[in-house]
Amino acid sequence: MCGATEGGLSLDGVDVKKEAIIQGQVVREGEPVGNAYVRLLDRSGEFTAEVPTSATGHFRFFAGEGEWTLRTLAPKADPVDKTVHAHVGDIAEVTIPL
Repeated sequence: MCGATEGGLSLDGVDVKKEAIIQGQVVREGEPVGNAYVRLLDRSGEFTAEVPTSATGHFRFFAGEGEWTLRTLAPKADPVDKTVHAHVGDIAEVTIPL
């Protein structure tokens, strides 16, 4: 699998078969939110990682197999939590509306 996925992020150079990928886009009223942060929390709620969204609202994590919580923090919005399941060889594509 090469090139851009439907989410808009390129997977060039990524061996999807060996990774558990969580990626997606943060949106507000259908428009991308480029000044947000997405945190990756493990099953116990412990902080694992955080990334800023791109100008187009996109983010990506390379996670371990299992259940994760994405916590999105953005200006003028309450935090939003979304549960996602990551599987090696799969891309969990997530849209997070604020």
